[in-house]
Amino acid sequence: MEQKNESSFTGFILLGFSDRLQLELILFVVLLIFYIFTLLGNTTIIALSYLDPRLHTPMYFFLSNLSFLDMCYTTSIVPQFLFNLSGEDKSISFGGCVVQMYISLALGCTECILLGVMAFDRYAAVCRPLHYTVIMHPRLCALMASASWVTGFANSLLQTALVFLLPRCGRNKLDHFFCEIPPFLKLVCVDTTMNVYVTFFASVIMLLTPVSLIMFSYGRIVRAVLRIKSASCSGF
Repeated sequence: MEQKNESSFTGFILLGFSDRLQLELILFVVLLIFYIFTLLGNTTIIALSYLDPRLHTPMYFFLSNLSFLDMCYTTSIVPQFLFNLSGEDKSISFGGCVVQMYISLALGCTECILLGVMAFDRYAAVCRPLHYTVIMHPRLCALMASASWVTGFANSLLQTALVFLLPRCGRNKLDHFFCEIPPFLKLVCVDTTMNVYVTFFASVIMLLTPVSLIMFSYGRIVRAVLRIKSASCSGF
């Protein structure tokens, strides 16, 4: 118990690329450049969607949500990673690890769900153009966006709580560059079969459901476009 409590207070060591020190400077520069461009690009999309009245449509509403998600997701991981690459200190506090795992997992799940919602929006726009404004009214758009956020954060809360309740017996070296569930489970000194199953089934639901909706929506979109082309060709 003393070892467990000690590990809780001393935090964790993120090994990352510590065995390849010659790559750390290159990775730092490349990652910093991509991070800056990610922030600038997503900020531009959000600003344009807000300032231009012509872009006040469901598509740009969801796109703004996705851009904000993308910024938050990268910010939950990259700054800590850049800090670890910039010096010999590879540590992260216990609380910082909990927050990073919870936020990154929540935003990742939310982004997957939101992509499925955006696919449904495109399906309604292409396949039901006459009823589009009725189907995708502002209240429904806000409800679907809110449901995506709530579902993602609820799933992350459950999984993060289950993981951090497991005993680690003093182990605190994560073979990864940020706090994530799979490498964290390797520190646990008890059977993690139940946690693996929970993580697997939650991942399947969070990934396959949006993917299925995306495939269905764009399959119907392609079908509708091909019908339009066939009709236009037969008219000549």
